Amino acid sequence: MSGILPIIAVIVTVIAGWALLKRYQTHMTLLFAGLVILVCVALLGDANFLPKGAKTSGFWLFDIFVTLKTIATKQSSGIGFLIMTAGGFAAYMDRIGAARALVDIAVKPLAKLRAPYLVLAAGYIVGQVLVMVIPSAAGLAMLLLVALFPILKAVGTSPAAAAAVIGTSAGMTFTPTAGTANLAAKVAGLDPIIYLVQYQLPLAIPTLVVCCVAHYFVQRYYDRKNDDTYAEAAAVKAAETPEVPKWYALFPVLPIALLIIFSKLVVSSIKLDTIGALFMVWVLVVIIEIIRLRDVKKIFKDAQAMWQSMGKMFAGIVALIICAELFATGLQASGLIDLLIKSAQGIGAGMGFMTVVLTGIVSAVTFLTGSGVGAYSSFAAGLGGSVEALVTPMQFASGMLRAMSPVAGVIIAVAGAAGVTPMAIVRRTWIPMILGLVTTLVVNQILFG
Repeated sequence: MSGILPIIAVIVTVIAGWALLKRYQTHMTLLFAGLVILVCVALLGDANFLPKGAKTSGFWLFDIFVTLKTIATKQSSGIGFLIMTAGGFAAYMDRIGAARALVDIAVKPLAKLRAPYLVLAAGYIVGQVLVMVIPSAAGLAMLLLVALFPILKAVGTSPAAAAAVIGTSAGMTFTPTAGTANLAAKVAGLDPIIYLVQYQLPLAIPTLVVCCVAHYFVQRYYDRKNDDTYAEAAAVKAAETPEVPKWYALFPVLPIALLIIFSKLVVSSIKLDTIGALFMVWVLVVIIEIIRLRDVKKIFKDAQAMWQSMGKMFAGIVALIICAELFATGLQASGLIDLLIKSAQGIGAGMGFMTVVLTGIVSAVTFLTGSGVGAYSSFAAGLGGSVEALVTPMQFASGMLRAMSPVAGVIIAVAGAAGVTPMAIVRRTWIPMILGLVTTLVVNQILFG
């Protein structure tokens, strides 16, 4: 393989980074970066860059698009389809009011506390627990802006402090129904539930404690400093969801409960996968809605939210993963990733060093793009059979750095609700998130290094 290919890959990556910084469309930037690298690989090196299982067309140019087709097909029926299903299920839970019922129950005890920053720190924990059943950062933030934001303001914290905590509520997505968690589990060759229990939670718990304590002191410091400039806040109204019984709060939790029960942890003789669990609970809830409301026409219309949101998830997140994986395929075919690993081994650096380097790269891309999924999938997809200790910090970094990016959708949304600029939120989130990321890397090295 030509020694110039890794250099070309670095140059293309730098140009792609510049384009992302200039707000060029993320999907197309990654797509064309991958195409350019693969063309160079075909012309200057080994044209055998096809994914495993793909058959050559006999012409290298056509093979590039065979690669794109193979990646798109794999994602549409694999991790990408899971992301679409989880997104559709979350949209349906929101449509029928079940997600709102869960959030209301979760935040209600906080209203009884009177210590402002203790309530704020507890609110962060509640948000991180809720992300296990509402894995969408933006979706969870909008629910918390309706249910938690007024409580935090009522006890005396500033709108900016409340928004900062809500904006970081999905910093660690440790749930078997999340796309990044499933991708990590797949790369590690583990069942998503086993990956959650054995690798995610041991890192998530100490990281959660550190971020919680950091939020307490950081938000209190900036509130006492009192130098935020407030404009007219964007009104955040509750979505038009129906009033439902409180036991509807069980529905968003039910898929995870079923996945835990029917896994190696409890009932090992029966295996239930994530997509099957989501579809099964969706159909079950539709039946319950029919029994309770007896308006089949309306209930079927509400159920359609599942399919509609699945389409939106494909256009947004799954398409981004496809483009990111093509870019990752180019990086791998160029030899750049192998060169990084061999260079690290050559200077005596082990897996801990590579974890820090790749986590740093994912963090930088996430900060520039505001998309944790795109950044993480770009590099995780190209790791092959790498170990669990490498993918978990990368996955957590993709969420934490999103909470520090002023161009991330969730940060823009909470800033608008508070009536401040995204940068005013980011200055309140970067310390807790950086401390959390450092904690993740340190504990990861101690436990799995």
